[in-house]
Amino acid sequence: MTSSSSPETASGGMFKRFLPLIVIALLLAAFFAFGGAKYLSPGALIDTLRGLEGWIAAHLLLSLAIFFTVYAGAVAISFPFATGITLAGGFLFGPWLGTVTVVLAATLGATIIFLLAKGSLGKVLAERAGGAVKKLEQGFREDELSYMLLLRLIPLVPFFALNIAAGVLNVSLRNYVLGTLVGIIPGTFVYVSIGNGIAKGTKTLADAEAGAAALFADPAVYLPLLGLIALALMSIVLKRAFGGKLNKVSGDA
Repeated sequence: MTSSSSPETASGGMFKRFLPLIVIALLLAAFFAFGGAKYLSPGALIDTLRGLEGWIAAHLLLSLAIFFTVYAGAVAISFPFATGITLAGGFLFGPWLGTVTVVLAATLGATIIFLLAKGSLGKVLAERAGGAVKKLEQGFREDELSYMLLLRLIPLVPFFALNIAAGVLNVSLRNYVLGTLVGIIPGTFVYVSIGNGIAKGTKTLADAEAGAAALFADPAVYLPLLGLIALALMSIVLKRAFGGKLNKVSGDA
């Protein structure tokens, strides 16, 4: 004999399923409702970061823990300005420490979304990912790890959409984490280095005796720009080398 669920039980189950999405929506709404957008302008961000430098120098481990938590949370809620936070990591912590922290935090935040997509929220999140799930299905079926690594190296699919698609397509946790962790290192290092270059450059420009020539003579400023060019060239080379695997993705993206 089977028993049907009461309306109260069903509504409670639906609420639990959508609770993570409700929390995400409320956090984003609160950020913008309380004027968070004004802190996202370049000038305001630089002033804010400059004000934090002394405190960070005195409390390095605590500041790293806070930054790690904020970054992982931003990725987990698919915060639309994660690139800006990456630049801030380089500005505050330098290229090496910043890269390690951002890579680990981004991997954790992405894994949270991945696990949610693997679970009961998979169908709901799949709608948000659009057509990414269908486009990526064959590639994941052939070789999960290499395909995951390739798509992290060449961001043909939006970061959040790939997190969801991999979960919905039931990619193994090991392959997902490893592909994400390794695949985002080159791009993360370049953007973190750009953030570090911004820190160095603004200090140079703040010196009344220094001009533009001094700014671009600093390797911390011009090397990240060269790295950005190298990253673009690497993407072109990988697209040509693995065109068969990527044609469907790039053709529909």
